[in-house]
Amino acid sequence: VFEWIWPDTVGLPLNASRQVLINVGGVRYAFPWTTLEDFPQSRLSRLCFCTTLKEIAEVCDDYDETRREFFFDRDPLAFRAIFSYLAKGKLRLLQEVCNVALHGELLYWGIDTGQMERCCRHRMMSSVEEVAEHQRKEEKWQERRKVLRAPVTGGGLFHMLGEAVENPHSGLAGKVFALLSVIMVVVTVVSLCISTMSDHRKREQEQEEGECSQKCRNMFVVESVCVVWFSFEFLVRFFHAQSKLDFACGPLNIIDAVAILPYYVSLFLELRGKSVQDVVAVAGRSTLDKLGLILRVMRALRILYVMRLARHSLGLQTLGLTIQRSMTDFGLLLLFMCIAVTLFSPLVHLAESELAPNAARSPRFSFSSIPASYWWSIISVTTVGYGDMVPRSIPGQLVALISILSGILILSYPSTSIYHTFYHTYTRLKEEHKRVWREQRGAELVTEAEGSVKERETWTDNWPETDFLPGVEDREDCLIPPIRNMHE
Repeated sequence: VFEWIWPDTVGLPLNASRQVLINVGGVRYAFPWTTLEDFPQSRLSRLCFCTTLKEIAEVCDDYDETRREFFFDRDPLAFRAIFSYLAKGKLRLLQEVCNVALHGELLYWGIDTGQMERCCRHRMMSSVEEVAEHQRKEEKWQERRKVLRAPVTGGGLFHMLGEAVENPHSGLAGKVFALLSVIMVVVTVVSLCISTMSDHRKREQEQEEGECSQKCRNMFVVESVCVVWFSFEFLVRFFHAQSKLDFACGPLNIIDAVAILPYYVSLFLELRGKSVQDVVAVAGRSTLDKLGLILRVMRALRILYVMRLARHSLGLQTLGLTIQRSMTDFGLLLLFMCIAVTLFSPLVHLAESELAPNAARSPRFSFSSIPASYWWSIISVTTVGYGDMVPRSIPGQLVALISILSGILILSYPSTSIYHTFYHTYTRLKEEHKRVWREQRGAELVTEAEGSVKERETWTDNWPETDFLPGVEDREDCLIPPIRNMHE
């Protein structure tokens, strides 16, 4: 018989040879010894083979010989699930107990987690893996912080510079560096937009012919300053990185390299004297056009500097992590979109070209083939609707209506999941940033406190041996009376 012993029934006699009395965190339980035979690997079953007090002390935290009560200093709420498992053979989660804490209790009591119900085990292991992953990231972050804060010899300035670049929240230098980096990104984007204006493109043509205006030179100077800044930051990150291979494989670092490289390629060609006439004479006009197109495309990659804002924006970091963690949802969305496009393209082609061949007003915008209808299907399923291809017949309009409604349903499917992923990711990143800020602030306060203590010790050591207050030695009314015995 399984019993939950209440405090007012502790004095009742128990048959110690048949029943075991245990106390878990102040809550007493009694059940037959024979029950433990079904759980030979559990901690409680080891009590059956204990013959001395020393062996009992190795299993439990305390033992009352008078009551023959075994005491365990464990969570009594979590033990309720284990007690229910011993009584009924069903191991389930409890709403009031943390899943990770229950997993630790199961390991302590020697209960196999595989005996838990499948749904409960999946929830518990998901929580355990999530906490373990968070702890690994926490340890990695702490190690990184230790490396950054480790004292260095012969490279103190470079170490401080690397810490300011890697950790914008490390202090005033890091914040100033981050602000300058953001300003450089904004200036680069603005200059790229200005360079595509018709007036500036005319100046570029004049530059190719050998003439260059003052505005053209100014744009080149602005671009050069920004690229030099980004190159300096990139080199500092590279030499400050503990693992050069991990640095080279970083997505943001690859984007930086791709965005910086075109400027130096163009500058190298100009310094090598590869003028327009030389290239035309050697390779011909077609090769020159291809080379110019490649250089223009590479120069347009400067827009990738916008991605550098992710180093300083919590929202952009959250967006990147959300996309990374929602790849399964995006894959399903792409699959559903492909199926819908493949389904509605033949239907609209059949409705417009076969059932109503004279419905289209212009052959240019007609659904002449299934591949030509794919564009219309993509625009309709995504609910964009450019209007360049419009079904004119009633069957075609019916197909369009069904495709639009299907697109709404398809797009709404992953929205909730992606939103929850974004929300949880943003919340955790925000909490992590707050925790890091509190740790840094605490370290600063400790440093300030240590400095004040040392300063006070210095005051005590250098305090003048006089009965007068400092600075007022000439005043007789400021004489400090000597300390006398209270018996005098």
